[in-house]
Amino acid sequence: MKRDRTLPILIAVSVILLAVGPFLPRWAMFLINVSLCYGIVVLGMMLLMRTGVVSFGHGLYYCLGAYAAGTLDQVFKISDMAVMLVAAVIVTALASAAIGLLLRKYRDIFFAMLSLAFSMILYGLLVKTSSLGSSDGFNIAASKIAGVTVAGTSVERYVRYALTVVFACSTGIFMHRYLNSHMGRLAEAIRDNELRVEYMGASVRNVIHVNYVISAVLAGIGGALAAIAVGHIDPEMAYWTTSGEFVFVGILSGTGSILAPFLGAFIFETIRSFAYEYSPNTWQMALGITMLVVIMFLPGGLWSLFTRKRKAA
Repeated sequence: MKRDRTLPILIAVSVILLAVGPFLPRWAMFLINVSLCYGIVVLGMMLLMRTGVVSFGHGLYYCLGAYAAGTLDQVFKISDMAVMLVAAVIVTALASAAIGLLLRKYRDIFFAMLSLAFSMILYGLLVKTSSLGSSDGFNIAASKIAGVTVAGTSVERYVRYALTVVFACSTGIFMHRYLNSHMGRLAEAIRDNELRVEYMGASVRNVIHVNYVISAVLAGIGGALAAIAVGHIDPEMAYWTTSGEFVFVGILSGTGSILAPFLGAFIFETIRSFAYEYSPNTWQMALGITMLVVIMFLPGGLWSLFTRKRKAA
């Protein structure tokens, strides 16, 4: 049996990113930072896709994680990044545990549309809440990490970047372990045949519920890290277009490996950034053409390229 090199590759790439971070230009560091935030969110969506359901409303938890982090600074004057991330995990875990009790009963388009409805409800509430900046949102300052004040603009920027890299690596390791566990292996079995899984004695609803909570927490972590990196949050993070971007990256990357979401997110952000820079009026067309090419020639996502090469070898 061929040795699984997923974790060594993930750790090696993370170490390289941490090492080259101080030498990267500001725009490249920001691009990688945002890509990794998106990758963490899509990593959770990959778990749902392996289970056979797709969420069109994961912007809900992406936004909740960001606002949980931002509210600490806005209301309680807590600017510690570690505390912000803990708050994002707690808020998204509680919210997804409650919403999951309803969503775990549905499949296919019903699951997708219900998740989208909850996301748009949050968007509507935030737009009408003037104390949280309404549609404009508000700026946040994250100047501490585990109680240590980060001094200097360049140092602070690198700390935010390094924090995202570490969390991307940690969530990837967790997801790899989980997918190889008993509960994680049930995901693909449920996608193939729910009835057979029930006959084996496993609860399909419970598995979907647990996977949904894990996926939501990862989205919350991604949202909090994005808020810390950008320094600004607004209700658009819960809008349906944001959730659509996560689905886009999920389809683009595929579900073949935990590395796929990070690769897909980096390609997505690179295409969007350069297309918006050189063709601001037609950048959506570039993304649309990319999606069309992937669906036509790589229905299994970009990661299927590596799978094909492995099978050919």
